[in-house]
Amino acid sequence: MHTLDLQKEVFSEKEKRNIEIFDILRKQGPISRSDISQGMGVNVVTISNYIDDFIKGKLVYEKELDVSEGGRRPVLLDLNPRAGFAVGVGLNLMNMVGLLVNLKGNIITKTQIARPQTSVKEVSECLLEIVREILRRSKGYADNIKGIGIGVAGLINKKDSSIHWPQKMDSYYTYASVDLSLKSLMEKEFNLPTLIENDATSACFGEHWLDLKNGYKNVLYMFSGVGCGMMINGELYRGSQGYAGEVSVYNYREQESLACSDSQPCLVKRWDMDLGVVNDVKTTLLRSKEQAEEFFRITSTKPEDVDLKSIFLASRANNESAVLALDKAAKRLGIKIAYLVNLLNPQIVVIGGGFEESGENFLNKVRSTVMDWAFREATKDLKIVYSQLRENAVAMGAASLVLERVFAQL
Repeated sequence: MHTLDLQKEVFSEKEKRNIEIFDILRKQGPISRSDISQGMGVNVVTISNYIDDFIKGKLVYEKELDVSEGGRRPVLLDLNPRAGFAVGVGLNLMNMVGLLVNLKGNIITKTQIARPQTSVKEVSECLLEIVREILRRSKGYADNIKGIGIGVAGLINKKDSSIHWPQKMDSYYTYASVDLSLKSLMEKEFNLPTLIENDATSACFGEHWLDLKNGYKNVLYMFSGVGCGMMINGELYRGSQGYAGEVSVYNYREQESLACSDSQPCLVKRWDMDLGVVNDVKTTLLRSKEQAEEFFRITSTKPEDVDLKSIFLASRANNESAVLALDKAAKRLGIKIAYLVNLLNPQIVVIGGGFEESGENFLNKVRSTVMDWAFREATKDLKIVYSQLRENAVAMGAASLVLERVFAQL
């Protein structure tokens, strides 16, 4: 097996500098040594020493000469996109996505399946199968695949990569432990080092590295309102044991202590991943024959098939039941985000996990609610946007975390 340490979260100063140079090359390459030196505020001799190691490792190559204003023309440097690949798998609200990604963050191949809805065992088997499929499609890249990154829901123990998986039991939630280590299963079958990360944390990293262009260092990624990926001062924040980002409290023995009017979720109460939208729509359709007929005509579905995808479709056609349910959900999500904005004062909040498919009205309602409920000072320059990586965010983030460590540990 490759010797890459994917569990590493605390980097040495040398490793941090490796990552910083990698980031510059990925975003700005082709670029000269002197431009990297100026951008980092580090002397060019030191930068050259790092670059020489990258060239020896075939991660970076020298290419065509830049135009010079006089004297020797500087050699330009760029990442060698074929020097390293990573498999990334992400479990989303409505599907599971698998990717093969190169060193520049470009997708080489992609596969996806509908999200498994049942047991932890089935989810684990689907994760294994989607990696098998990606590797079957990637035989030409096999020698340079450096590792596998998996982004999943639940509480990830960073010491042993065990997962406490949220499961609904009748009317309450519990956390089920995955008996077999998913990391061990992956490494045993595929002979590749494997990283297991929380879905929201993976997506937050993916957005920061691969899409956000303005150098934001304080980022919140809202994964459907039930989980939150956090980047503080340019670094992922996971907490002391890796469990940070769960934005609810829960005690199944005392659920009534957080009872809310109209049976709607409280700010701190555990929410369903769909923010209660599907249940709201189903309730409305049972009460109104007219709205039900319109909904099923628009979506070509049956009562038992009502899901988020059909609700988003109905909303775009201005179906009242879908529009009202999403409006209510957007307000609830906006209130929760407002609380987190007051607590953490981020520069940008990214909404993903599936609700980026719901349309601009949903996002606008979230924005207006945050502005109404958060402190004005905390929202002055705040950006609230949809994930641009969309359904790829979790898988892309997990793969990028692997590639970050490839560069760090050169």
